[in-house]
Amino acid sequence: MAGDTSKQMDASTLWGGKISPFSTSYGKLMMWFFLVSDALTFGGLLIAYGFTRHDAQDAWPIGEETFNSMPFLGHGYPLLYVALMTFILIISSVTMVLAVEAGHRMDKKGVVKWMIATIIGGFFFVGSQAWEWSHFIHGSEFGKVELADGSQAIVRGHFGEIKNFTVTEAGYHHKKGDVIKKDLMHEFQHAVVAGKIYNGTITLHDGSKAKITKEADEHMELIIKKDGLKHKVGDKITNHKKARKLYYDAIYSGEAHTVIYGANLEENEYGPQQYGQFFFFITGFHGFHVFSGVMINIIVLLGAISGKYHKRGHYEMVEKTGLYWHFVDLVWVFVFTFFYLV
Repeated sequence: MAGDTSKQMDASTLWGGKISPFSTSYGKLMMWFFLVSDALTFGGLLIAYGFTRHDAQDAWPIGEETFNSMPFLGHGYPLLYVALMTFILIISSVTMVLAVEAGHRMDKKGVVKWMIATIIGGFFFVGSQAWEWSHFIHGSEFGKVELADGSQAIVRGHFGEIKNFTVTEAGYHHKKGDVIKKDLMHEFQHAVVAGKIYNGTITLHDGSKAKITKEADEHMELIIKKDGLKHKVGDKITNHKKARKLYYDAIYSGEAHTVIYGANLEENEYGPQQYGQFFFFITGFHGFHVFSGVMINIIVLLGAISGKYHKRGHYEMVEKTGLYWHFVDLVWVFVFTFFYLV
């Protein structure tokens, strides 16, 4: 195990060479060097994010507006799933501490038990981040709409379920009178982007035209994210009827690209272009660290199960892995605070 840092040493021992002046192992010292350099990288990314956000403060999305979904439950749960991810990751840091403590006591079974718990927490976080990315990429049902005056607005509210499309004009595959009940949302959004919906009639991929049967939307409001001739960034249209009219006047106009769904590196429905770019880069870079940490933990776990570290007489490898895992958890606390909460 690593040396006792409180041990007293004379000057000749400290500066005479051959041993670490900090009474610590070479491996742990190099791990600290790596973590310091990695901390500077994350610090630079978060500082750049802060400057960019400051320049577009009014148009920048609010975390609870963007991340408000739960798996299997839908929308209406602001930041709840992100909070759950954060909690699980912090708990995994606790289990890593317990694994290191068990290693100090040369408790092989304890090390194995707590390392498995840490790996499970890591896999949960990585899987949750993959779900969050998927949701972020696909976007909401409303998308971001360009209004008649050139302004752009995100939409809040409950999107009425699309029941079916009833074909009124035959195409290559569908006949007049056919009632389509599959893949409705995807077909609807594709038609909106392509400008193939006009006055409640949708042109399907085979050229047929159909009437849209859809439940009424509820509690709609528009939040302006880009200036137009009439509406300015930060304006809110909270009257449901007015918001609904502006929204459907835009998407039923027959013009292409009036709505942006989801996000990529070039555009996103949530706010300025840079928002999506920072989201993918910062959370992706951290997610890569978590995934790498899980893989390293698995390798160390296999070493512990095989008795490799017990034969060495110490579990320092578990402690070095723990340093990396605690760093990854600490970085996420900063990412969570600055990206989601502030």
